Amino acid sequence: MASATPMPKEADLLIRGCGILTLSQQGFITQGAIAVKDGRITYVGKEGAVPKLRVENVIEAEGKVAMPGFVNCHTHVAMTLFRGIAEDKPLGAWLRDTIWPLERKLTREDVYWGALLGCLEMIKSGTTCFADMYFHEDAVAEAVEKAGLRAVLSQGIIEGAAELGMKTFNQALSFVEKHHEGAEERIKAWLGPHAVYTCSEQLLRRVRRAASEKGVRIHIHLAESLEHAEKIQKNRGLTEVELLEKIGFLGPDVLAAHCIYLTEKDMRLLKKHGVKVAYNAVANAKLGLDISPVEEMKELGICVGLGTDGPASNNSLDMFETMKFACLLQKIRYRDATVMKTREAVEMATLGGAKALGLENDVGSLEPGKRADIILVDFRKPHLKPFRNVYANLVYASSGSDVDTVIVDGKILMEQRQVKVLDENKIMEKTEEKAFRLLRRNG
Repeated sequence: MASATPMPKEADLLIRGCGILTLSQQGFITQGAIAVKDGRITYVGKEGAVPKLRVENVIEAEGKVAMPGFVNCHTHVAMTLFRGIAEDKPLGAWLRDTIWPLERKLTREDVYWGALLGCLEMIKSGTTCFADMYFHEDAVAEAVEKAGLRAVLSQGIIEGAAELGMKTFNQALSFVEKHHEGAEERIKAWLGPHAVYTCSEQLLRRVRRAASEKGVRIHIHLAESLEHAEKIQKNRGLTEVELLEKIGFLGPDVLAAHCIYLTEKDMRLLKKHGVKVAYNAVANAKLGLDISPVEEMKELGICVGLGTDGPASNNSLDMFETMKFACLLQKIRYRDATVMKTREAVEMATLGGAKALGLENDVGSLEPGKRADIILVDFRKPHLKPFRNVYANLVYASSGSDVDTVIVDGKILMEQRQVKVLDENKIMEKTEEKAFRLLRRNG
């Protein structure tokens, strides 16, 4: 039950009459209220305990559940432009035959509009914060600022040849210097080496030194491909994780996406160094990879958040779908219906994701003092009745279209399914045009 919290005399926003899934010690509150002032939550509790309050805006939220916005721990959001063009291919062919040739043709403007479409999709499905790695990431930052979302952004670093590695590394350093604390602290910039198999040891050491010197974090793909994992093992006699430990790369500031092909020793090393993991259940399944050993990582105490991956390898940025797949695939992997419970999935998609990004003091749960990143899910739907288990309904029965309202930093981005910060029709028309021209350039 909710405990009493000090109540301010005024608020910019009051949400009332809703259930509240706090993801804090308060648990689930019925007939609750949330007050927001200057972008932060000032009260979470029973509506009946709210005294007279001078408030600028009131949202009547009967029949809805307020909860923290989703934190998408791994994506390449501008790849909305590639949705549906590289289907039913294994990862190696998917990258070599379709994605990398297309990416060489991308312009900054392409990435900007693709990122805007992704931001629009995330707003419409309840994601308020995401971690992204891509090229022309300054264009993604511009899209994030316009959309009002929160993001951790990494300019991609990749090495086809030494000169390309240094070029992308220097671009990433420039991006960090420009964007690390932008858009009223809604944007943080990290370094984004693509993977062990696309970056030399020398380049990875440079990234490690730069991250430590500048106090920024690192976002990398790790143990995603069996083909590449076996090649590295054959050539170096080490797993990817062992190689990274050998060069001093691992640390609590590293977010490792995928982590599918891990040995027991690998997992112990990840735990030892405090590495965070992004579990991308849908994309991994779609590319015919394997199921990440999340249960073993959780038992070791490794922090695991959820990610969609890019809209080309997933086709969707819907975190509801990701939660459902995350649960189902873990049950299949371990042949155990009791693993990955619905509450765990919701926590991983919110507070767990915030912890993975180092943002748990600001977002991930609804508590006084935290940033007001809040979504309202409309439970007045046939597929969400009867109301018995809020976690089960969210994971197994809900979808992004059930999100009614999205708030970031106390600002309403969407209310009653109407996006207030972006021109939906213009973005969809523009991205259709961009995708068509991109494919024509590639053809």
